[in-house]
Amino acid sequence: MADLEEQRRKVEELKRKILDQKKAASSQKTAEESARLDAEVETKKKAEDEAKRAEEDAKLHAEEEAKRQDEEARRRVELESKRRAEEEVRRKAQEEAMKKAEEEAKRKAEEAARLREENERKKALLEAQRQTELVARKKADEEARRKLEESERERRDEEERKRQADARQRAEDLKKKAEEERKKAEEERRKAEEEQKRGAAEAKRVAEEQALEVARKPSEANIESRRIYFQVLKLAWRDAKLGKDEADILALLREQFGLTQKEHESLQQEVQIEIYLQAITDVWQDGVITPQDSELLEQLRDQFNISAEEHLRLEKQIRREILKQMA
Repeated sequence: MADLEEQRRKVEELKRKILDQKKAASSQKTAEESARLDAEVETKKKAEDEAKRAEEDAKLHAEEEAKRQDEEARRRVELESKRRAEEEVRRKAQEEAMKKAEEEAKRKAEEAARLREENERKKALLEAQRQTELVARKKADEEARRKLEESERERRDEEERKRQADARQRAEDLKKKAEEERKKAEEERRKAEEEQKRGAAEAKRVAEEQALEVARKPSEANIESRRIYFQVLKLAWRDAKLGKDEADILALLREQFGLTQKEHESLQQEVQIEIYLQAITDVWQDGVITPQDSELLEQLRDQFNISAEEHLRLEKQIRREILKQMA
């Protein structure tokens, strides 16, 4: 469009120049003026033709330029439209992608929330189940402990009832045994008294006979006298008591045998230890020492002047012998 305007401007300027030339030539002479006018006409014609051609060229050029510009404008419009269309496509694609991304993110977030909620629900369910099992186990443990304690209490009660029953039975047995022992002791005491009387008479007779025998055989006096005196001591102490008659007989024998008081005490201690050992053996035969047995041993210890240490030593010796016999 700018080139077309330029061509038109040049044509107008050329026309103006021609008019100026006509005005200038009007004052010249006829021939010259005629020739000049012809020349001018020719020039004008040429100029007009030139101007016409120039105008046509300018018009053609302008039309071509306009066409080119229109084509360029159309092309730019098409390109712009295409660009806008592509931009719209990209925008829509971006929006669609963004929408899909948002939807995907929303779906993932919802899925994550659902999974998280599911996990939380499972955790809560597991925790509730664990707490339920814990309570149930605790309750079962408490029930088992209660039953065990109740069973243990019943067992202890039963053992206590049994122990009391056994204690009552043992007490009854001990009472019966004590009564039997008392009766037996009374019977043995009675028999012992009778035996003591007979023993005293027999000891006196034996002592007299042996004294006479010793008197007839003075060479055997020492050893035989001690043996005889030991036997008489055993007879005199067999009931753990020494009566006046027995003491007189022993004094007579000591005088006849010529035994000193020290020899008498030594032999008497041997007899008493032997009697005490036999008493311990008797009370340990059934493996149980009754109160009556303990009282008897205590009386013998007091009577024979046996210390507690000596008693323990003798008792230990007897128990070993009994265990050997049982084995």
